[in-house]
Amino acid sequence: MGALVVRARAEAHALITNPIQTRHLPGRRPIDFGMVYDELTATTSDGLRLAGWYVPSVNGALVIAQHGYKADRGEMLNEAALLHRHGFGVLITSFRGHDLSDGDLITFGRGEMLDLDAWYKMALAQPEVDPHRIGILGNSLGGTLAIEFAAGQPGIKAVATNSAFSSLTDTLDTSVRFFTGLPPFPFAPLITFFAEREAHMRVADVDATRWIGRLSPRPVLLMQGGSDVVISKRSGQRLFDAAGEPRELWYEPKVAHAGFDNALPDEYERRVVGFFEQYLK
Repeated sequence: MGALVVRARAEAHALITNPIQTRHLPGRRPIDFGMVYDELTATTSDGLRLAGWYVPSVNGALVIAQHGYKADRGEMLNEAALLHRHGFGVLITSFRGHDLSDGDLITFGRGEMLDLDAWYKMALAQPEVDPHRIGILGNSLGGTLAIEFAAGQPGIKAVATNSAFSSLTDTLDTSVRFFTGLPPFPFAPLITFFAEREAHMRVADVDATRWIGRLSPRPVLLMQGGSDVVISKRSGQRLFDAAGEPRELWYEPKVAHAGFDNALPDEYERRVVGFFEQYLK
């Protein structure tokens, strides 16, 4: 029993921390995708400095592009490039404890809402951007927290998510198995216990099905792959069921986690660009 507890505590610590020495860092930059860009630093209300890139807007609209769990800004370069080709500005952002940003603790929203607030204010500060034409696109954890942020920030006019999980409770067993290689029982409850205490958060509070209904009448596009082994495959449907109109669920049985832009690039461009063109232009 003692060894089991020690292992669970170590896994919990590993899941909620992301030290700079072992992080994913961008291997490519926007210029590698033909985009002229600015290096930006946003400062949160609790004093953390966050790393980002800004690709200027041509059409006056802007999309905030947010990476997922333990990823970096480079994850969103494909998406940024396709939006840029259609005239959108793109603010490619990073969370605390990721990329070159300050901090090493991942709190699944408690701190990250301050990060998205800092980036939203940065978006508003760009002179060529119409403040009434700002949307957000998030991958995985970035998508779940984009829903939470937009639910409380009416200035976000459209939300698109690629493999957002519906709630930590829904996806806990799947994600524990994927990230640790351990069986959900008996490890998931123990990992939850230790993670909640170290990160000062409650797993039950991370629930996008409680937030997504507040987006309406603003639109939401949800993308979910049926070959996802990182989060619960039911996440997209649960979010769709909880959302108000206008809402759209794009489900593909053979697409893996956050894999729409690579697996179906032409259809991804058509749907995502079309979504933002309809609601931001």
